[in-house]
Amino acid sequence: MIEDGRPRRHRKPRRGDLPIARIAELAGVSPPTVSKVLNGRGGVGEQTRQRVEALLRDHGYRRPLAARPTLCIEVVFHQMLPSIAMEILRGVEEIASRRDYTVGFTDIRRRVSAGLPWVEPLLLRQPTAVITVCSLITAQHGEQFAASGVPLVAIDPIGELFPTPAVGSNNWSGALAATRHLLDLGHRRIGLLTGPVKDLSARARLDGFRAALDHAGVPHDETLERRGVFTFENGRDLALEILALPKPPTAVACGDDLQALGVYAAAKQVGLRIPEDLSVVGFDDIDHAAWLPPPLTTVRQPFAEMGATAARLAISLADGEPLGQERYELGTTLVVRGSTAPPRAR
Repeated sequence: MIEDGRPRRHRKPRRGDLPIARIAELAGVSPPTVSKVLNGRGGVGEQTRQRVEALLRDHGYRRPLAARPTLCIEVVFHQMLPSIAMEILRGVEEIASRRDYTVGFTDIRRRVSAGLPWVEPLLLRQPTAVITVCSLITAQHGEQFAASGVPLVAIDPIGELFPTPAVGSNNWSGALAATRHLLDLGHRRIGLLTGPVKDLSARARLDGFRAALDHAGVPHDETLERRGVFTFENGRDLALEILALPKPPTAVACGDDLQALGVYAAAKQVGLRIPEDLSVVGFDDIDHAAWLPPPLTTVRQPFAEMGATAARLAISLADGEPLGQERYELGTTLVVRGSTAPPRAR
């Protein structure tokens, strides 16, 4: 349409079929009052609000959706092992999705290796809550999160983080069951590869191993024990040391499956067969454990359940709910496969 020689622009249709001013006139109120009702603001009497809302509905108006912050749980790993990380994330996602939380994750290995801070950049992203699967987490880190008002839950921390809640597995009973299995097969010279003693989980596994020997009346030979780190290379090197002893072990219990993979390599290097010449037990039950030739007997940690438990705790803290305890331990399961057998007669 052209008026006064100028083209007239068509207006975009409004959300309703009447202007706000006309709605206000019909309701006997001012246009600002209609705007308050439409946008869900206060300052309007209940009867007036109901009258205006009825007119808005009748004429096709829809209240705009209120903007809400994105609810997000961020999971922090350090040198994440894919098979373990995916199980933990699966558990976190299962719980988070029920409450419309999104789940993100980050691996801080490179930042740490470069000497860069990792807590501050994480807090700048303003997650609703954080779950750490990280050997580097300390009580001081927990204080940083608390000061920022971001709930923090730790999975399997190496040290005491009170009052930060922590989720782990019963490492002591898992190591006890693994060692008893070897003892029941007839092994008496059992080597032990474990992690650093400052690591709470490594210490618990060492104590469980020793408790099983003590209960069976088998003296603990400390020459068969090596403490290192949870890596393939370390497991291989430490296994080569104890296999070179004048009286080597007939079985080796490992602090984790990566160390057990190293024992497999060491046994092959010195010409020993598993399990005919050497039995091996791991801890964790990563994917590779079932694929080894022979498949590895190991202690399964419930990583998905650990992730789910941590997510429930994180969401409770975000909701302002107090927790009943600071440490949550889940059960472990011994999975017997082909890497253990009675010792060969010598």
